Amino acid sequence: MNLKERDQAYIAHTYQRFPVEIVSGKGSLVFDENGKRYIDLGSGIAVTSFGIADDVWVKAVTDQLSKLQHASNLYYTEPCIDLAELLCKKTGMKKVFFSNSGAEANECAIKIAREYACRNLGEDYYKIVTLSGSFHGRTITTLSATGQEHYHEKFRPMTPGFLHVEPGDTQGLASLFETEKIAAVLIECIQGEGGVIELDPAFAKAVQEIAHSHGALLMVDEVQTGNGRTGTLYAYEGYGLSPDVVSTAKGLAGGLPLGATMMNEATENVLGYGDHGSTFGGNPIAAAGAVSILRRLDEDFLAQVRKKGAWLKETFLGAKGIEAVSGRGLMIGLKTEKPASEVVSQCMEKGVLCLTAKEKVRLLPALNIPEELLAEAAEIIKEAAAG
Repeated sequence: MNLKERDQAYIAHTYQRFPVEIVSGKGSLVFDENGKRYIDLGSGIAVTSFGIADDVWVKAVTDQLSKLQHASNLYYTEPCIDLAELLCKKTGMKKVFFSNSGAEANECAIKIAREYACRNLGEDYYKIVTLSGSFHGRTITTLSATGQEHYHEKFRPMTPGFLHVEPGDTQGLASLFETEKIAAVLIECIQGEGGVIELDPAFAKAVQEIAHSHGALLMVDEVQTGNGRTGTLYAYEGYGLSPDVVSTAKGLAGGLPLGATMMNEATENVLGYGDHGSTFGGNPIAAAGAVSILRRLDEDFLAQVRKKGAWLKETFLGAKGIEAVSGRGLMIGLKTEKPASEVVSQCMEKGVLCLTAKEKVRLLPALNIPEELLAEAAEIIKEAAAG
């Protein structure tokens, strides 16, 4: 059997793969089994923040690999503590819990919200409000938090305790707080899987004000939008928010599995000994990779992310076959006249790898993608959208 036949034979049929085998790469270029070159505008779904085989990241990971690949969280390890310190100093948050993925980071956030509310509001305050169109993970509980009904259909009964309001419906959110006992609100500033939908900044501020006025927490899911993706270290900074809990993953470790849940002064001591845990969370190799990423996400670098993102939006606005452009930084959604899947397929044939999100073409290139590659890829996307 060839590789694709073996995939069909032995791997659960949960992924509708593109007909490409990626075998190697460097930076924002990847190559298939035939040596064909592709410009990568997906970066592993916002994961490979500095591209493929980034020299600084490779050195950090391999240096740590030769020292210690794992020690349980019963012991201290320096990369884990270095990373927690970096995250806290860069964000002003106070404590971090490490896990392996965005779903796990959100699970931790949910536990924090319920325990916090139990202590401060009453044990019957456990409900969490999320937004319609949101996506928070694929565990049963984070699927329950996800505000997209089609994700629920095959897996009922869902975890109770989640309510959903439409983005922008300030009155609807306020009304929920009058009738329900709510522990927290969990939002994405830009809904990635929901179609690269930006929240209205005024609504985001209203969410914070309503939650805090009722003693509830504001929690922000930065799994896809975080770690420089939108041109600020975390998207909530661009919205002027002060969240109590922040979850992140994806691009944090540059290609290794790592999630983080950050807590502010109100929530830093909610979890005590034995309340939560993770075998691999804060793994030394993943943490070393993340330190090498975060140390480079300074304001000068983030300004370049914003510049590239602004250029992309300007390039696509008004282009033939493109109806609308959304997103911030290097998280861009294109509403095309042709089906998004058709545009992505044509781009792939011409050597550019893009993604979809609902009815849109989604672009999530490496944060350090060279401008000339970005320009080359943009022209191919415009040709595919117009043809």
